Amino acid sequence: MIYLTRGERGIPGKSLDEAAAIRTAEAEAACRILGAKPVFAGQIDGATEVTRERVDAMGALLDAEAPDVVFTHWPIDTHMDHEVASLLTIRAYVARQRRFPVYFFEVNAGAQTMGFAPAQYVDITRVRDKKTSALFAHKSQGGEHIYREHHQVMETWRGREARVTAAEAFVLLPSARGAGRLPGA
Repeated sequence: MIYLTRGERGIPGKSLDEAAAIRTAEAEAACRILGAKPVFAGQIDGATEVTRERVDAMGALLDAEAPDVVFTHWPIDTHMDHEVASLLTIRAYVARQRRFPVYFFEVNAGAQTMGFAPAQYVDITRVRDKKTSALFAHKSQGGEHIYREHHQVMETWRGREARVTAAEAFVLLPSARGAGRLPGA
């Protein structure tokens, strides 16, 4: 799991270093729950950027991880760091002629993600508790509140669209090579 930043500005009243240490530990805890390895891209929370150097760095991270599939933020988002993460992923994909599919996901639909029209759904009913536990590991960000106010609503709504209890929705980058249906879709 690639984290663009360490959340340096994510805790009011904490220094950048203090917040980064807390949020890094939370990210690592969430990854342990999910069985994922955290990788940090080294940008600074609230000051992320899309430059040739940053695109090349994202490409190098993707090369090192050799993913079968990549998930990234939908590029139209009220949170600039989310937009930057998406654009870096797209640019790194295009620049190196990647061979994996790229799927976009939504975050706080209606509040952050805008104009998202999903094409594929994955039934998350069986793994919902694990996802929730990973989100709750982000204590400094109010994971429980974020879940109740946003994620639970989205999961239930997308589940209704997919005719299951809970689902997540995705959009495939149209030019993605090797793309098929998502596992579980």
